[in-house]
Amino acid sequence: MSKERVFTLADAKIKRNSLRNNSTAAESTLWKVLKNKQIEGLRFRRQHSIGPYIMDFYCPEIKLCIELDGEPHDNSEQYNADMERTKYINEEGITVVRFSNNVVFNNIEVITESIKWFRENPQQIKGYVKDMYIGDCGISAP
Repeated sequence: MSKERVFTLADAKIKRNSLRNNSTAAESTLWKVLKNKQIEGLRFRRQHSIGPYIMDFYCPEIKLCIELDGEPHDNSEQYNADMERTKYINEEGITVVRFSNNVVFNNIEVITESIKWFRENPQQIKGYVKDMYIGDCGISAP
């Protein structure tokens, strides 16, 4: 029995292309760092769909989703929607790490170091992680 396809569904193609062509400033800034396998040789995809959702950035090699959150994510209704989305993505075996746009603009190294750490410790983090620095000693605030 084959599993239902959940990645890059055809009906999400137009929306994915629109999101790529209309990236936020934070997404564009982070993409400059992630594209062309600049971090540990890892290939990231941007605006990659999974089921009914579109992930900001996804690395299939280490099953890591990076989401960037702007001001609209700072309310309880959006938090609940983000949690539901994260649960769905986690059920596909993918870890979701969320960073606020402020981290992208003020301390992007937190993101790059977190990716490197996650590559070495893929089973350590699961679920919803936000604005956290993942370092050799575990997890601490940026």
